This record gives sequence, C-alpha cells and structure tokens, in this order.
Amino acid sequence: MKVERKYKISLWRGLQLMMLALLLLLPQGAAAITKQNADDCYRKGNYQQAIADYTTLLKQGVSADLYYNLGNAYYRSDNIAKAILCYERALLLAPGDKDIRFNLQFANSKTIDKITPENEIIFVTWYKSLINLASVDTWAHISVVSIILALLLALVYLFASRVALRKTGFFGGLALLFVFLLTTLFASQQKSALENRCGAIIMSPSVVVKQSPVNNATDAFVLHEGTRVDITDNGMKGWKGIRLADGREGWIKSTSIELI
Repeated sequence: MKVERKYKISLWRGLQLMMLALLLLLPQGAAAITKQNADDCYRKGNYQQAIADYTTLLKQGVSADLYYNLGNAYYRSDNIAKAILCYERALLLAPGDKDIRFNLQFANSKTIDKITPENEIIFVTWYKSLINLASVDTWAHISVVSIILALLLALVYLFASRVALRKTGFFGGLALLFVFLLTTLFASQQKSALENRCGAIIMSPSVVVKQSPVNNATDAFVLHEGTRVDITDNGMKGWKGIRLADGREGWIKSTSIELI
C-alpha cells in the first residue's frame, strides 16, 4: 500500500510540473510575435511573413500604425486592393496622418478605375478637412482640457479683485467654452464615422455592377479591384447596394467587397 501511495504522489507531482511548464510556455508563445519582429521582416523584404505578423497583432488590438504597416507590406507584395483597404482603415483611426493619406492616394493611382468625385460646396470641403485634422481621441482630449481651463478661468472671473484679471477670466473662459463645444462636436462626428462606416473596397479583379439585385438584371457598369464604394443598402441577402463618389449607383455581390 505504501508503494502504491508513493507512486500516486509521484504521478501527481509529475502532472503538476507538466502543467506549470505549460503555463510558463503560454506567455512566451503569445509574446513570440511583436511589432519589432514584423517590422524586421518588412525591412528584410520578407513581406508575406510581415503580413502574417501584422495580421496577428491586429487581432490583439487595432491601431493606425499596424494597419499602415500592413498596407505597406501588401503594396510591396503587389496586392493593391488589400493595401488600399488597410490604408483606408488606418485613415479612419488617424485621419490627420499625412503619410497614410499620401500612401492611400499613391495606391489609388495604381487602380484601373479613375473616379472623379462629385463637386461639393467649398464650405463642406473645408469643414471635413478641419474635422479630419485629428482623431476622435485627440479631439476628446482637447475637449476635456479646454473645459477644465474654462472652469479655472471662470473662477478667476468670479474671485479675482483686479479688473484686468476678471476680463481675462471672462473672455478667456468664453473662448475655451467655444473650443470645448466645437471639439466635442468634432469628436462626436469622428466617432460616428468609425461606428457607422459604410465604405468598402472592391476585392475581386473585376465585378459587374447590376441595376437590381438579381443575377439576370441589366448590367450598369464594371468596377475593378481597389475601387472604393459606399454601401447604401444591406437589405438584400447576398447583395449590396453601392454608390460611387461620382454618383453612380448599383448592386454587386456581397463577396466582391470588403468593409473598411
């Protein structure tokens, strides 16, 4: 009986050691892929491995930098459609990043379809450009700082004895209150753009856009991979209603596009 009991204890200790070893190995496996590893693969020209590493890292948490680097790796691999998709996703997270915007425009110049956007009121263009100067997080930070400073200046106005300080507190507080309202509006619209995004990229080499969501419908026009569209209707199974920047509309198979 003593020998059997001793054997059971040894077996239990062996299982404990094996479990401990597995627990020690798990964090190492999870941390095996780092951004530095992916960047090194990219610099060495091992673009397929860099794509795999950046994709794995994005599953752990999205960022504009990772999408930007993944887009670069796809571009170097001559996958223009995937590169554009990644640049578009990066731009959503960091709309003020000039490098992302430049690379996106450069990749778009390599696509077959050349879409001329509809004209819009100059004020609307300026307003969109102003909102896109920063991300939702940046606008939110500015908003918080401005309201705190506005409250401090309100205290100066209420309790300062000198007239000059009271004027500074009053007018400075009003100015910062305006900044708070404006940046809060910008942050809200940036957040809405992220949560309700409807942009998509054509991923098929070419796709026939139909006038209605049925296979035997009349052909409207043809689009090629890398072209951006906006989804206007999700109501038909297997089909998406789309609209181009130049105003043309139609229906395409859902499998032909990937949401930004």
